[in-house]
Amino acid sequence: MTQIAIAGFDEAQTPFEAGDVSHVAALLGGRRVLKHTLSGPLDAHEMLLAGLPGEALTHLERSLKFLDAAAFEKAIGMSVRTVQRRKADPSQALNTEQSNRTWKFAEILAKASGVFGGQRHAEEWLSEPAIGLDGRKPIDLLATAAGTELVEVYLGQIEYGVYV
Repeated sequence: MTQIAIAGFDEAQTPFEAGDVSHVAALLGGRRVLKHTLSGPLDAHEMLLAGLPGEALTHLERSLKFLDAAAFEKAIGMSVRTVQRRKADPSQALNTEQSNRTWKFAEILAKASGVFGGQRHAEEWLSEPAIGLDGRKPIDLLATAAGTELVEVYLGQIEYGVYV
């Protein structure tokens, strides 16, 4: 795997897979929507504290090729009405919780896209029952922090060929 160094750190100290933050940022609209380039997780942290631009949520939803809107809204913890309000006024920043959930969804989608060889395959995987998740759909587990952690661990197991 390709690794990049985060400014000020040695690669051995902070391994970071190339494209992690940049792929997530791209799913959220990249520099055009986010208004700056993210150079690492600390930049992402600062941006999430300030709140993602509402347009990032709209961009992410539009980029989905297979998942339906209801599953997406449930995964990011927003009601249909809240998402509609965000679309109507994309200049309004998401609050910290909404930003975190949106970022985490994009992060998992980016990771799954890498593991499964593309976004469409990743979205299909998110919507299908998974044996390693006791027959549950990964997208449904994203509604809670505990479920999200299960999905992330399972994705890691798939990526490295470790099945429990």
